[in-house]
Amino acid sequence: MNATKRRAIYETLQSLNPHPTTELEFSTPFELLIAVMLSAQATDVSVNKAMRRMFPVANTPETVLALGEEGVADYIKTIGLYRTKAKNVIATCRILIEQCGSEVPATREALEALPGVGRKTANVVLNTAFGQPTIAVDTHIFRVANRTGLAPGKDVRAVETALEKFTPPEFLQDAHHWLILHGRYVCKARRPECWHCVIEPLCDFKPKTPPPEL
Repeated sequence: MNATKRRAIYETLQSLNPHPTTELEFSTPFELLIAVMLSAQATDVSVNKAMRRMFPVANTPETVLALGEEGVADYIKTIGLYRTKAKNVIATCRILIEQCGSEVPATREALEALPGVGRKTANVVLNTAFGQPTIAVDTHIFRVANRTGLAPGKDVRAVETALEKFTPPEFLQDAHHWLILHGRYVCKARRPECWHCVIEPLCDFKPKTPPPEL
């Protein structure tokens, strides 16, 4: 795909959603960090539902730590891998209190040193909480980048590198939000909904899918 097409894709997505953001609900960097940690192999809907119960009770490192593993587990038991996630949340809160002044760090190295925080989680926090132009490649972005030809790559890190290289600078801040939403609601895994895709004319995916029969 050439640079002109790539720019046109981003311009089209921007025109429809000028200020995209995560669908996770949060009000502080700490709430975002916890929500993103919990969202691994889980839906944003399930995380939001659980956090609507927990955050009014505990939404700081100190108050979450006070819940203990069992307390956190009780709030997130509807989320996949909840026991491991509860353990990581508690360990992360302890580190934030003891080493970071109870503040979420704004560097990749410090974030990735937290239990349960990998590169994708760190990228989401850096982008959404701290305004850094990072791209968090999840399954949706990996699929969209490869299927459309926007930034092909054999693994998530290769796609991240390609997106950082080929995305025009003015779109970097919002790129991963647009692509996640596009993959979640239009360019779906089992059957992309090409018949109402706004970037269909620009996409390199050849076997376009027709609308379902009425």
